[in-house]
Amino acid sequence: MTTSTSDEQATHPGKPLLMRLGVGLFAVGMLAVIVVFVLFAAGMEDLPVWLSVAAGVVTPLGLGLGLIALVREHKGS
Repeated sequence: MTTSTSDEQATHPGKPLLMRLGVGLFAVGMLAVIVVFVLFAAGMEDLPVWLSVAAGVVTPLGLGLGLIALVREHKGS
């Protein structure tokens, strides 16, 4: 029984690169969203464009990449 487990680990050594990239981008995007909320609550109105882009684009991009990686991993098994 232990050989089947080691065979599975040998074929799937870790999370796919696309999944790690998606999770990382999603985390960066969520951090940007939190920073936007904190700065807005502190009274800043003119936030940098790059921060708004990170909050509005990077978060869903990371989520999408993670979902694509999940679907590809499921189809491969």
